[in-house]
Amino acid sequence: MEGKRRVLAGVAGICGVLMAAPSAYAEVEPGGWTSKSPSFKVQERGCGQVSNLTFQLTCDTKSDDQRAERRYDTYTGGTHQFEGHFKITSMGGSRISLKQTFRESPDGGAYFMLAAERGGRLYAVHGGTTIHDGATVGTSVRVNTVHQVGSSHRTYINGSKRHETSSISGSFYDKLGAYRTMSGQGPITVEWSDIKFWRK
Repeated sequence: MEGKRRVLAGVAGICGVLMAAPSAYAEVEPGGWTSKSPSFKVQERGCGQVSNLTFQLTCDTKSDDQRAERRYDTYTGGTHQFEGHFKITSMGGSRISLKQTFRESPDGGAYFMLAAERGGRLYAVHGGTTIHDGATVGTSVRVNTVHQVGSSHRTYINGSKRHETSSISGSFYDKLGAYRTMSGQGPITVEWSDIKFWRK
């Protein structure tokens, strides 16, 4: 009887450990991903200011290049996933890009831009499609992008797919922070956290 109690206690302990163990990955579209850690460069222009993972546009200028961003390493081919959480802590302006998938030069440009309007609407800058309506000040929002180079680019908000577009071949890179769109203006302060990358 004592032996049975020890076995049951051991099984219960193992189950408790398994239930308490956090998931190794939080990525969408699970299966076959390998974690990666690309390096980045900080970009500050105009009234843009970066302090670790806090990004600010401190002015309400409606012209010129206003940005506070991280620009991550270039990738070519394969399928790449980005994950991060952002929280807008103050927003006096509107139409600020928070996350970009950028195509490398010489035929470069912003291929996908996720931007926020004052009031909480997230939208795709190219095309204007509404992606989410809950990015209000003080609310944490999880963003995943899955980019299959030469095929498609998918955007998930809080784990739900909200946008998809086709992708051409080439070299690309991820950017995050705060960037004034052509129709936008600051000020804004946004905090990013839990930045992760995978590929397969």
